[in-house]
Amino acid sequence: MFESLNCFGAMFRRGKRSQNSVEKKGEDFSVIRGVKIYSYKDLKLATRNFHPENKIGSGGFGTVYKGVLKDGTEVAVKQLSAESRQGVREFLTEIATISAIKHENLVMLYGCCIEEDHRILVYGYMENNSISHALFGSSYGVIDLDWQTRSKICIGTARGFAYLHEKVVPHIVHRDIKASNVLLDGNLNPKIADFGLAKLFPANITHISTQVAGTLGYLAPEYAIRGQLTKKADVYSLGVLLLEIISGRTNMNTSLPDEEQILLEMAWHLYEENRLLELVDPNLEEYSEEEASRFIKVALSCTQATPKTRPTMSQVVTMLSEGHTFTENSLSRPGFISDLTDLKKRTPQKPSSSTSMHEGASTSNSSEVYFEISAR
Repeated sequence: MFESLNCFGAMFRRGKRSQNSVEKKGEDFSVIRGVKIYSYKDLKLATRNFHPENKIGSGGFGTVYKGVLKDGTEVAVKQLSAESRQGVREFLTEIATISAIKHENLVMLYGCCIEEDHRILVYGYMENNSISHALFGSSYGVIDLDWQTRSKICIGTARGFAYLHEKVVPHIVHRDIKASNVLLDGNLNPKIADFGLAKLFPANITHISTQVAGTLGYLAPEYAIRGQLTKKADVYSLGVLLLEIISGRTNMNTSLPDEEQILLEMAWHLYEENRLLELVDPNLEEYSEEEASRFIKVALSCTQATPKTRPTMSQVVTMLSEGHTFTENSLSRPGFISDLTDLKKRTPQKPSSSTSMHEGASTSNSSEVYFEISAR
């Protein structure tokens, strides 16, 4: 659970331990606003010394533990990875900036710890974990994700990203949209996690999750090939996520027949054959066929091969909303991750088995692209 999370805040306060550790450096951080400071001692106590039994997730940004504060508040405590070791002032400035961003579909950050080399974030605890846990976890079936709930999750998630893309200044591109980064509260409302965390890490840290087979999952083709990270790359990832929510299956499953392994490809083939509703999760006993069909078409529009033909996030919200009629005349073949796998097979290989593809990196020749194949 909470494989990845996000950033928000309350009031800036310094406890004795954090104050001492800061003042040893002879610096005054009283100018930083919007961040509550927790002591490392209190977070160790809340998580039982970061006991493995309290671990609820891990990802590219760090490991997350469930904790209970002295006042009984349940929290998610995220220890950031070593790559995030910024100076205290830089770290607090980034956290304070992000803490000003508030929306009903974004996870709330309570504060952080900055003692010595510790960089820890404290979030509100999400009772129902994430979309990934609800759909694909071992406890599948415990949470009843009926069609009405899935529809609410799809629309709420799109609204959260529309806020990040269009209302926040400067605009925020998430970079890592996936089922484990959208959490669910006690009422199964979606809460986007991990937005803004990339600000806390060096630009050369990659958050691309792939398997040895070369599956790039949620990654937009233009981002994978040329390092072109834009809002439309986020839109592509959201389209894949919408298909997962509707179908109840992961975007890649190598245990299935070849034609069904990649969810997006399967969705497009069913669309071409006018069999789109076969993609809907068979566990759904009742659902609106019209709405389900429209949602899938919206997802396909999000994953168009050419970024400029994809909708904006606010347009996605409109298209998903009740009463909207989707115009599918402009739908064309999506950008498939299998195309990238084929490109990799055709690409001359370096002596080493793989090289890193960094975020924001670009190449003048798209045929000379190497993918880092590693599981997170």
